[in-house]
Amino acid sequence: MSHDRDTLRFYEMEAAKYTSRGQEPSESRIANFLSQLQPGASILELGCGGGQDSEFMLARGFDVRPTDGTPEIAHEAEKRLRIPVATLLFGDLNEQAMYDGVWANACLLHIPRAGLPDILARIHAALKPGGVFYASFKAGEAEGRDEFDRYYNYPSESWLRNVYAQLAWASVSIEAKAGGGYDNKPTEWLHVMATKRP
Repeated sequence: MSHDRDTLRFYEMEAAKYTSRGQEPSESRIANFLSQLQPGASILELGCGGGQDSEFMLARGFDVRPTDGTPEIAHEAEKRLRIPVATLLFGDLNEQAMYDGVWANACLLHIPRAGLPDILARIHAALKPGGVFYASFKAGEAEGRDEFDRYYNYPSESWLRNVYAQLAWASVSIEAKAGGGYDNKPTEWLHVMATKRP
């Protein structure tokens, strides 16, 4: 299972509110990600939300394909970006060696733990050799739900490293950093950057 029905329902119902809350792009992290790619490189964004990260990358000349798992949020992102935003569930990603980079900010954290290895394998397959992959997760020790009934896999760093280790990455780095989220609660984030073997 690559998605949680109750989590998708939350984003379907809250699409306008969620995407219009004034969230800024993660500029320093995106800049670090882009610095590892050639100018104009092809990038797949998973879980684009309001489109702010794709907007940042597009403005810098990259060939970005923004996607989201709910049609309602994809529609809201289209309004901002003025380009098509595909509705794509993680489990429907089936491309092979198509992208120089995959950007998945705060979205793979909703994949049920048992399904995460398969989704990471799909992302790995979609990357070209030497491709770069960024994802972020809310840290924890056991999967669970938040006050909005959204599912989170809440991985520990060691658990996440073990899952990533199942694939042929040239490198995997994980940075833990305090932050926040939609619920306005303090959150420990795990930021993961991985490079596919050439």
